This record gives sequence, C-alpha cells and structure tokens, in this order.
Amino acid sequence: MKNISRNIAIAVSILIFIAIVYFFSDIVGYVLVAWVLSMIGQPMMRFFQKKIKIGKFRAGPNMSAILTMICYFIVFTTLIYLFVPLVIQQARNLTTVDYNLVGKNLEEPLNQVNDFLIEAGIVEAGQPPAEQLTENLKKWFSLEKMREFFGSIFAFAGDFVFGLFSVVFILYFFLKDQGLFVNFLVAIVPNKYGDEVRNALDRITKLLRRYFGGILLQITIITIFISVLLGLIGVKNALLIGFFAALINVIPYLGPLIGATFALFITVSSNIGLDFYTEMLPLLVKVVVVFGAMQMLDNFILQPYIFSNSVLAHPLEIFIIILMGAQINGIVGMVLAIPVYTVLRVIARSFLNEFRIVQQITGSMEKE
Repeated sequence: MKNISRNIAIAVSILIFIAIVYFFSDIVGYVLVAWVLSMIGQPMMRFFQKKIKIGKFRAGPNMSAILTMICYFIVFTTLIYLFVPLVIQQARNLTTVDYNLVGKNLEEPLNQVNDFLIEAGIVEAGQPPAEQLTENLKKWFSLEKMREFFGSIFAFAGDFVFGLFSVVFILYFFLKDQGLFVNFLVAIVPNKYGDEVRNALDRITKLLRRYFGGILLQITIITIFISVLLGLIGVKNALLIGFFAALINVIPYLGPLIGATFALFITVSSNIGLDFYTEMLPLLVKVVVVFGAMQMLDNFILQPYIFSNSVLAHPLEIFIIILMGAQINGIVGMVLAIPVYTVLRVIARSFLNEFRIVQQITGSMEKE
C-alpha cells in the first residue's frame, strides 16, 4: 500500500510538471536556459567569491553574480563583434556573385555527373544541371531574398530581446541564490519526498554541468581546429566557417554534414574565378580533408570524453535515444535528447530503482 501511494504521488508530481511545461512553455524555456547558464557559471561564482579580496572586503553572492554575468556579456559581445560583420559581408557577397560564371565554371563536372546518372537510369534527361543551378542560386540569393531574410531577423529581434531580458533577470537570482531552482521544484512535491527529490536534482545538476561544460569545450576546440587549418590552406572566412561548424556540430550526426556543406559553399562562392579542375577542386578536397580530420578528432576523442564523464551511457543507448529524439521533434529533439535522457535516468534511478529495466539502464551511473 505504501509503494502504491508513493507511485501515485510521483505520477501526480510528473503530471503537474508536464502541465506547467505545456501551458507555460516560453516561461519554462527562459527558466531552463537561465538554469543551464547558472550551472555553467558556478565555477566563476566560486572563483570570484574566493579570489576577490580587498582588505576586509570579499565578493559576496551579489557581487559574484554580477561579475559572472559581466563575463557572459563580454563573451556574447565578442562573438557578435567577431561574427556578425562576417555574416553581413558574406550576405553582401552572395548578392553580388555572378551566378552565370558559377554555372559556367561548374558546367563540365555537373554535366559529367548528370550524364552518368542518366546512363544509370537514376534521372531523366532534361534541363542541363548547370542552368538549373544558376537559376536556383539567382533565386535563393537575390537581393530581394536577402532583404526578406534580414527583415525576418529584425522581426524576430523584439521577441529575442524580451527573452534575453527575462533570462538575464532570472539568471541573476539563480546565481545569487544557489539552490533557488531546486527549492522551487522540491516545493511542488509532497514533503516526505523532499530529500529524495533534492538528492536527485543535485545529481542531475552535477551531470548536466559536466555535459554542458564538455559541449563548450568541444565547440571551442572544433572552432580553433577548423579555423586554423582552413586559414593555413587559404580558405576565406575560416573563422566564420569554424565557429558555424562547431555550433552546428551539436546536432548529432547531421551537424557535421551541414557544417561541411556550408564550408564547401562558402569556399565556392568566395573563389568564383578559379578554374574548377586545377584550382577549385584541389581546394575543395583540402576542405573535405580538414572536416574529415575534425570528425575523427570529435568521434574518437571529444565525444567519448564528454559522454563518458557526463551521460554515463552506452554509445548504442545514446544512438537510439538520439533517433527517438529526432522522431519526436526533429533536429530540436536530437539536440535535447541527451540532456533530457540524463534527467530521466536520474529520476528513474532515484524513484523507480526496484524495476529491473531501470536497474539495467542506470547501472553505469553507480560509478558517478
């Protein structure tokens, strides 16, 4: 009877949580972003509280929180200063490219590929591929399309500014009052389960802090790795390509392909006048080699380090969870699959450990 009451209480708490997420999804999103940033910022908070000392004055929670947020502001402003001008300049370049010349330079290799596909019965004969490519590029990157794109960005800016203000406001209190988020969640469950919930949330915070810290390290290393190598082989906008590839790499499996495609496109659009076979093709091959090396670094060093130290799950388990996330909500589901699964595993281990399936999927967490 006791176990039944306990399970009912857990189920009711989960239903309340789901209802809150559903009806107040935007607010929940702001709170979760602020919570993640507060977790990442905890090492800086401890550093400021420990190291800043002027006479008898020590940096307390308020000052440390402000200094941590200033660090975030500096990083955010630096990224804008570095990359926004590059993005704007590249957008301008795309509107001034002679796409007829692009089609002419790529005409021979595209015709060869098209002839092969026709002979193999994969496609039917029709408009030459170089002409199709030229028409599509003119349509996609016309001045009118670029204006529409930036217009949509400005329309989005209002909501973004409101969301940013909300996150900053919430973040300050999460940094200043450590445990505020945990205390709120504990308050919505029955008192007798408060300690169990608190322990589970502490474990979740610890694992997610490791995970997001690892992701930041992964983004930094990939950005530097790609930017330096592409710069050495003479690719323009190497820093922009490296940072975009590092960010998009957060999307499992699809991210590296998108990043490599973006790099190839920027390389082609920035070197329109090069002869395809003698100059353009060798350059594109070098770009592909750089991204291949990046994938080996990521697959064999970075990702095993991140997952083994944070998620504590088998690679096949992670692969299946990512596929399930993709099935539920596409790319967003793939990105959120691992942290959400981490949270669910901790909850299951804390409250449902009597079930054999839970023991099986959470067994690797015993070493945590």
